[in-house]
Amino acid sequence: MTKAELIDAIAKSAGITKKQSEMAVRTFTDSITKSLKKGKKVTLVGFGTFKLTRRGARTCKPPGATKPIKVPAKTVPKFSAGAKLKAAVKNTKVK
Repeated sequence: MTKAELIDAIAKSAGITKKQSEMAVRTFTDSITKSLKKGKKVTLVGFGTFKLTRRGARTCKPPGATKPIKVPAKTVPKFSAGAKLKAAVKNTKVK
């Protein structure tokens, strides 16, 4: 599902305009981003948790390269699915 499809689905389900639905989706994603930037995790009970993790520095050798390169440490966002979401998609086949 794309962002546009999500906006359409929310508008149809909630009986609101696409513009209102787009604002809701934008506000939702902006709120998660702001919380993560402050170092806070975002938990949606049953759905999942958004949090930041630290990825350490490492050395790797890309395909076709002759020398290894150093990849610096960085902070990355991570999503962990909640119990209800896991149960809902448990036996779903991946395409």
